[in-house]
Amino acid sequence: MAAAAAHPIVNLNCFSFLIFVIIRILNSINITSAIPRGRWELLQQSIGISAMHMQLLNNDHVIVFNCTDFGPSSLSLPDGICRNDINDFFLQHHCTSHSAEYDVFNNSIRPLMLQTDTWCSSGAVSPDGTLIQTGGFSDVGRTARIFQPCATCDWQEFPIELSAPRWYPTNQILPDGRVIVIGGQENNYEFYPKSLSISSTITSLFPITLLEQNSNLYPFVHLNVDGNLFIFAYNQAILFEHTTYSVVTTFPAILDYQPRTYPFTGSSVLLPLRNLLQQSVEAEVLICGGAPWGSYQDATSGNFTQALNTCGRIRITDPNATWTMETMPLPRVMGDMTLLPNGQVLIINDAVRGLAGWGDPVFYLVLHRPGNKNGSRFQVQNPTTIPRLY
Repeated sequence: MAAAAAHPIVNLNCFSFLIFVIIRILNSINITSAIPRGRWELLQQSIGISAMHMQLLNNDHVIVFNCTDFGPSSLSLPDGICRNDINDFFLQHHCTSHSAEYDVFNNSIRPLMLQTDTWCSSGAVSPDGTLIQTGGFSDVGRTARIFQPCATCDWQEFPIELSAPRWYPTNQILPDGRVIVIGGQENNYEFYPKSLSISSTITSLFPITLLEQNSNLYPFVHLNVDGNLFIFAYNQAILFEHTTYSVVTTFPAILDYQPRTYPFTGSSVLLPLRNLLQQSVEAEVLICGGAPWGSYQDATSGNFTQALNTCGRIRITDPNATWTMETMPLPRVMGDMTLLPNGQVLIINDAVRGLAGWGDPVFYLVLHRPGNKNGSRFQVQNPTTIPRLY
């Protein structure tokens, strides 16, 4: 972390136009190896836009997109296509793209046409591979965006699909193939597409008390093996039955009581499921990083508080579930966690101090090996040279 502290303070968020560099992490992970460092390979010097959102699709293409209303990008739209938006903050007319499709195997970029502002939207991939993206900034909070993987497909945008405008919502795919859209400046949830059993005279918005009492911005949501939803907001969590709109379990607060969801922005994963051949399947959630109490007020005054260096882990299938805590090698806020094919967790990006929108970058990524004993799960990997925060 000393290396990160030596760099100047960086303010990276959607308002900043950043050149995004696509990277591939090549890591022959060997748990018995003394120093599995991994390496970085630069694939594109610039793709022309900032990767505020990224999603890998089932055709091994990555959809990249960012906010649309803070000026042109460096990626031109094809065939003289231009974007027109009278509500744009800076440009009502321009001919640059704010979304791209990256072909992993061919290392190529195809510009896409995105009309509506995806700043702080959320998405999920349906069982057939379609990317469903909902919400966004300003007047597009009720928008749904669809991208189907094919050689010539582009975004389809539907401006009034949601029942409520959503900014910083969370999406989760359900067993029936629909997406549940939770929070986002709303203390409720809805379905996309809407349930066929809901008539036009009945509300399609359903309240969640947890969001009202804690935070409704980017709550952590995971589908449990029993079909219920694990929902975590601020420092509290519940198991929620979305078909009966009821709380099944109220979990104890995370042990350090520190906030983990936006703008204190830790990250969360559902760990790989175990005992799949048995009747009883265990499910565990891992939450890492975040920012401590008071860091929001500190950041707005230009003082960046050190991020949290702890993780909480809880077995959500246990009727008497409790949290266990562990310490990361580095403090992190605004990080990303994703499961690797071997069941390990990659922790990448983020800041050592600050919170969402402000901070000093962390350049070291970390592997978390959930099958190891507590105290021997983390491995620090080789650093990047490029700060990636908000």
